[in-house]
Amino acid sequence: MDVQKKILVIDDEEDMQKLLKMRFEQENFKVVTAGDGDVGVKVAEQEVPDLIILDIMMPKMDGYTCLKEIRKLPKTKNIPILVLSGKEEEKVRDLFAFQKISGYVEKPFELDILVMKIKEILKM
Repeated sequence: MDVQKKILVIDDEEDMQKLLKMRFEQENFKVVTAGDGDVGVKVAEQEVPDLIILDIMMPKMDGYTCLKEIRKLPKTKNIPILVLSGKEEEKVRDLFAFQKISGYVEKPFELDILVMKIKEILKM
């Protein structure tokens, strides 16, 4: 039997958190959420998920800073990260090229495509 994979969703929009949690749980993922980059770093270190879904535009600590902090921690530095953003796709890709992200999904996105990307990253 496969071990249930854990996904951490870091997004400041509560509706997005709920939507992704509901959809990912339908796919038999365990889902934990954080509403801010600051909290996301702490949850990532505590939970050590199999994958992190990271929004870019957030108050307090944005996705760029959050990613850098996650990459600094020994427990979380190699966790695959899938970035969600609606901002200037090329610029975002360039910024993340050196930060070891596993993928990029532009908002708005289709949930099925997001789930496919997740399964691809987790080699399911």
